[in-house]
Amino acid sequence: MNSGENSDILDKKTNDKKNVPVLVITYFVVIIFICMFAYIIVFMVRDSRTFIANSYNGRQSLYAEKIKKGSIISSDGNVLAETLTDDDGNEYRNYPYSNVFAHVVGYDSNGQAGLEMSSAYYLLTSNQNIITQTYNKLRNEKSLGNNVISTLNTTLQSTAYDALGYNDGAVVVMEPDTGKILAMVSKPDFDPNYIDSAIEEAQDTDSSYLLNRATQGLYPPGSTFKVLTALEYIHENSNYQKYSYECEGEDIFDGVQIHCSDYAVHGTVDLADSLAKSCNTSFANIGMKLNKQSYKDLCEKFLFNKDLPYDGYYRKSVFELNATSDDSEIPQTAIGQGDTLITPLHSAMIMSTIANGGVMMSPYLIDRIETCDGNLVKTFKPNTYGKIISASDARLLKDLMLGVTSYGTASDAFADCSYTIAGKTGTAEFNDNMDSHSWFVGFSNVDDPDIVVCVIVENASSTGASAKYIARQLFDAYYNYVK
Repeated sequence: MNSGENSDILDKKTNDKKNVPVLVITYFVVIIFICMFAYIIVFMVRDSRTFIANSYNGRQSLYAEKIKKGSIISSDGNVLAETLTDDDGNEYRNYPYSNVFAHVVGYDSNGQAGLEMSSAYYLLTSNQNIITQTYNKLRNEKSLGNNVISTLNTTLQSTAYDALGYNDGAVVVMEPDTGKILAMVSKPDFDPNYIDSAIEEAQDTDSSYLLNRATQGLYPPGSTFKVLTALEYIHENSNYQKYSYECEGEDIFDGVQIHCSDYAVHGTVDLADSLAKSCNTSFANIGMKLNKQSYKDLCEKFLFNKDLPYDGYYRKSVFELNATSDDSEIPQTAIGQGDTLITPLHSAMIMSTIANGGVMMSPYLIDRIETCDGNLVKTFKPNTYGKIISASDARLLKDLMLGVTSYGTASDAFADCSYTIAGKTGTAEFNDNMDSHSWFVGFSNVDDPDIVVCVIVENASSTGASAKYIARQLFDAYYNYVK
């Protein structure tokens, strides 16, 4: 190799070294550009609707200048929210059912809530034909926004509202195999037609009646939680059918005194009897035999301490027990007391998972979007969150919960039904005076479940109300008027 060739090679190496920083910067710029482009696509496809639906987003006002906000309609064709115009030409939102759909439909003034907020993107978008929209622009008139057809059923919502009566609490009704929410009631409530005064009164009295208790109310689950305690025991003990316990009405576990409701003595009980009769001492005994970390893992599979696959506002349910917890925390936890907290929506989702053969569906409130003329724009389909437990586990729990309604704590409410019911009652103490809430959560037509109903009645020990009788009214309404 001559000196000239050596010189060319050296020059090439030198130039390559000089080009390295340029190439690094070039690649960096290209990567940044790709990331920005990807973000724009994701935002337009997925996040723009959520961004526009934010009540603090000023773009809503710009949309409202061009679009007359569409209506929210029930699945059975009734208008739940609409835009009207007063004598002076001012637009306002009207809620024909007043308080009945207050929390789930929400309001569109002084901020937003409920479907009014989460579906704002669709309501403020118009899919009228292009000729009409062009004509409206030329005349400086608004085009008509799309209508949101919800999953809510007017009959079930009204039944839930009336059945809850003057009691504080919440009701959730949903289809276990789709995740459609058919009814969602929270009390105390308000009239969204007078939201200005409602907000002012809430601020003056420090009231929580603007809170949607169905999704944001955290309560001790009481004995409804025994379903998960029983499932963990089944997982850890292949001979669970041989379980036996002698209930004497009260007992002490690791220094913690546990008593059954009204100190009832249940005698010798197996696992099925323990759940059917809601025997606290037996379930405290079961809890003491469980692996604490496995117990926690099961609860987190059911989304305790986790985000729910739900688009609206909600609070996470809480399960505190873990491998390092003191054994004295187990007895109360096993019977649904202690530090465990759950929302009614989450409770309905857990029961829906069992009803649906172990598969959890994402709950949703919007069925489809239509133009003002009734033409289909978009359909929302059921979304599977995931397989939580096996079908065989789900079948076992169904069989156990049939005992609750056939000869256990809910048999008086469902004994004469024309349909089958599997479920669980609950009495959740919330203070040292042993005042308690009343729970019921269950599903109908057990072999091929139709609906899940979850009811909580706050401070039922003082009001005398019972969640299981409220649930019965909802099941009856479904089979008599809806299905």
